[in-house]
Amino acid sequence: MEVEAEAARLRNELAKKEQEVERLRAAIACLHQNSHSGSKFTLVQQVTEIPTLEDKSLSKEEIMRYSRQLIIPEIGVKGQLNLSKKAVLIVGCGGLGCPAAQYLAAAGIGRLGLLDYDDVELSNLQRQVLHAEDKVGMSKALSAATAINRLNSNVECLPYHFQLNFKNASQLIRQYDIVVDCSDNVPTRYLVNDACVLNGKPLVSASALRMEGQLTVYNYNGGPCYRCLFPKPPPAETVTNCSDGGVLGVVPGILGCIQALEVLKIASGIGPSYSQQMLVFDALESRFRTIKLRQKQPTCAVCSENPAVKDLIDYEIFCGSAATDQCRKLNLLTGEQRITVQEYKRHLDEDIPHVLVDVRPQVEVDICHLPNSIYIPLAGLEEKRVEYMKVLQNNINARKHKTDADKDTFPVYVICKQGNDSQKAVKILQEMLSNELCSLSVKDIQGGLMAWSQKIDPAFPQY
Repeated sequence: MEVEAEAARLRNELAKKEQEVERLRAAIACLHQNSHSGSKFTLVQQVTEIPTLEDKSLSKEEIMRYSRQLIIPEIGVKGQLNLSKKAVLIVGCGGLGCPAAQYLAAAGIGRLGLLDYDDVELSNLQRQVLHAEDKVGMSKALSAATAINRLNSNVECLPYHFQLNFKNASQLIRQYDIVVDCSDNVPTRYLVNDACVLNGKPLVSASALRMEGQLTVYNYNGGPCYRCLFPKPPPAETVTNCSDGGVLGVVPGILGCIQALEVLKIASGIGPSYSQQMLVFDALESRFRTIKLRQKQPTCAVCSENPAVKDLIDYEIFCGSAATDQCRKLNLLTGEQRITVQEYKRHLDEDIPHVLVDVRPQVEVDICHLPNSIYIPLAGLEEKRVEYMKVLQNNINARKHKTDADKDTFPVYVICKQGNDSQKAVKILQEMLSNELCSLSVKDIQGGLMAWSQKIDPAFPQY
């Protein structure tokens, strides 16, 4: 058994190394392709000073390119020249940032700063439309800049590949006229808002999750800032991101396009529509509604006349969470209450009687699940404890009768996607079992099904 387990471990390690080699090959191929296609882009790894855009007249080519918007009375030649003199920073080249950048470049904005610290992944392609299969493994900022250059080579693109933080945000943001927040986490939202307020820049912000989205323009002509609406960050454990909750790709696409629209109206001189309003989009009903926002708050910590925040702070500490869209790892249980996927695999190999409880939502169970697991959703466990307690007891009894296992020491293992919900479920089960099956062993499987895919079975789907 030990030899077989070691062989399985080595095969898994080999598969992971092969995947890493393929990722590196893809990245090298992208760079090679760019070098041979005359790509003029070099990733900017830190904040550098950039020159102010110069005034210019429209060339014959530009008159033809932008002719359909030049003849709009609200834009005209003056508005187009205004666009060509504006520098716009897009924070996040993902589901929102890609369509925003695409339409801003198509309309002839003068300079686009494209900031993103991540690389292109296969799961991005469902919604991040500037990236492509041959760009997997490439920096998102560089991938976006390359695509924008193919669309409109007259637009100056600066791809930034570093993490925005309280030490560099002001230096970068003060060099741009308008900032577009397309980020995917709470700390970055507060950071970008505060940096825009301190540097007097309008902020076009949007977010999208599942089949909903919202958009607002902050800090424009005396309007409220993000902190006026949300003085304190939400508890970190209540925040759901796209990797946890999902998103229909067209939803950030729609919101990103409207972000571009608001930027173009600001840059051309028309003025935005949502500086004191929030646009809420319900994709399920295909319905938009507008919420009037309260005015700039006299007690706001950053934009009031007597602000408490005069310099940028550490926003990860302020929000109690990391500036990333990756799932936050909870630590609710002790080591004795958890097992690794390797340990669980040994239980399977040794055919040790047990019950495996999958607590994910049904939609995720339909994607993939381990054989012989029983389905008890976390939400149901919280709301219908008695009903699901009977389900668990029936499964324990059924497995017990097939073996000589002792009911009082029968192991119950709980699994989810990442190992967060499973810990919550273990605490609930332990509370439920304390009066009825007090000796029952309930443990969660660390890292969940994604750890199983990474460490045990590379063929098991990741999502």
